[in-house]
Amino acid sequence: MALDPASHIDRGSLSAIFEGNPSVTQPVLQCVQVKPIAGQQGGPERFRVVFSDISNFVQSMLASQVNFHVHEGKLRKGVFVRLKAYQTNVVKNKKIIIVLDLEVLEHLGESEKIGSPQALDSKTEDVQPQSTTIQTSGFYGNNAQVPQQQSIPQRATTNSSSTAHANIYPIEALSPYAHKWTIKARCTNKSDIKNWHNKNGDGKLFSVNLLDESGEIRGTGFNEQCDQLYEVFREGGVYYITSPCRVQMAKKQFTNLNNDYELTFERETVVEKAEEQEGVPQVRFNFTSIGDLQTIEKDTTIDTIGVLKEVGETSQIVSKTTSKPYDKRELTLVDNSNFSVRLTIWGNSATTFDVPPESIIAFKGVKVSDFGGRSLSLLSSGSMTVDPDINEAHKLKGWYDAQGRNDTYSSHANAGGSMGMAGGRSDPVKTCQQVKDEHLGFSEAVDYFTTRATVIYIKGDNFAYPACLSADCNKKVIQDNDGQWRCEKCDRSHPKPEYRYILMVNASDHTGQLWLNCFDDIGKQLLGMSADQVMEMQETDIKAAEPVFQNAACRTWMFKCRAKTDNFQEQQRVRYQVMTASPLNYSAECAKLTEMIKMYSME
Repeated sequence: MALDPASHIDRGSLSAIFEGNPSVTQPVLQCVQVKPIAGQQGGPERFRVVFSDISNFVQSMLASQVNFHVHEGKLRKGVFVRLKAYQTNVVKNKKIIIVLDLEVLEHLGESEKIGSPQALDSKTEDVQPQSTTIQTSGFYGNNAQVPQQQSIPQRATTNSSSTAHANIYPIEALSPYAHKWTIKARCTNKSDIKNWHNKNGDGKLFSVNLLDESGEIRGTGFNEQCDQLYEVFREGGVYYITSPCRVQMAKKQFTNLNNDYELTFERETVVEKAEEQEGVPQVRFNFTSIGDLQTIEKDTTIDTIGVLKEVGETSQIVSKTTSKPYDKRELTLVDNSNFSVRLTIWGNSATTFDVPPESIIAFKGVKVSDFGGRSLSLLSSGSMTVDPDINEAHKLKGWYDAQGRNDTYSSHANAGGSMGMAGGRSDPVKTCQQVKDEHLGFSEAVDYFTTRATVIYIKGDNFAYPACLSADCNKKVIQDNDGQWRCEKCDRSHPKPEYRYILMVNASDHTGQLWLNCFDDIGKQLLGMSADQVMEMQETDIKAAEPVFQNAACRTWMFKCRAKTDNFQEQQRVRYQVMTASPLNYSAECAKLTEMIKMYSME
């Protein structure tokens, strides 16, 4: 007998939810619309979903942790779902649901919209400040504790009126259009007070990172609010924060959080420590393994976790721009990808660091650099947690005790030795055809890109030149009549030169091919030996070096390239110079392909 999906829908449940009916816990609804919400470029992806209970429909927004249902093609128009964790709100007299967790009931299939549901909009006279309800069976391991209406203590700078906690908002629902809200959030990081001096005057500020079940947001207090609130916030504490409080577009250069918006505390903003500290997650990580760092673009902010292998001494550097001294300490981390990375901590974190080696440390908010291939730096807004009680830390500890302590580790140094002149930019991954279609290198500015390509052919003639032996010279030398090799730049002669590669490499992918220029460091990687060794082979047999070039073919690399127009024989052409070449990280490439497949909504 065929299932009747309409009989499974909890008719009238949407109205009951907003009325606070405790008998409705995890309603079954039909999805009648799914649409992406336009957001800030580089910000988190958001989806607006309309749910129907046959009698009514209501607009909803998915929390980011639920987006995978859309990516996998399971949450789509016509399917049936069970809301497992959610929060209700009223915004501009419209009732909305923030969905924190749901289950797609695939066994009910999908169908056209059932019935003629009416919009469940709120009337102005019906809107009262109230505590909203989350129905959940422990999405983060603990049942969410929802504050009932209670008075908020006054701040010394505010009037003596007592207000109620009105409209407890999830952080992910905050926007410049939300008014009269209160969030309940944990302070996961508090910065030091920073002072500034410029032509407009002097000032000071501090910032905090705030976390709840739905997401994270940064809050900043300036001047008077800095004085009033700095001692109120404690890392790890849970607080009610009540508007008025400005919600504005986030300044991404100052925050590592995945949110389009940030908060600025105002004179009347009320901050109260919550008596109930449970029901709010401690910290949220999105870890990148050390082995996958080579696939992460420079200047990206990530979280990572590793075993502390080595601890360097504290040193001091002087800023070139401010002439101020800064304390730093370098740590070496390893993980079960069998890679190591150097991570720098700064300031007070560096001078007071006393964590013993072989501890597990989770870092939130570290910046990826291409210095020395790949290295990390802990941002001022970042944090580190020693031996955190999370699954990733337990697994890492078990692996290290079982085998990691005696393993040897690779570094990312070979992938970044020539990147110094290419710093300060992002290197987007392009196919060969995209490089041509986008005319990279044709403008006055230099273009940089990364391409995944396979070596097809390496020209075997004029593959190297005789270079000067003087340190940091590398200029071409010419043999004189006495058999000496003379460098005009150094005004010196040498008994023999050092041969250096100038390879022309034809590299191809599924879209086309490019001719790449490779200098000595890259040539050694591709051919596996120095140019001196290849020249020595050719001296005995002109064809002896052919297998070296043949063996280098059919190997795939990640090439980071520089594209620039130059003139050759009075004609303009684009040269693609390889800055670095690194072997494929097959684990990372498989992960990328998996994500691409999900984008096509393949079942």
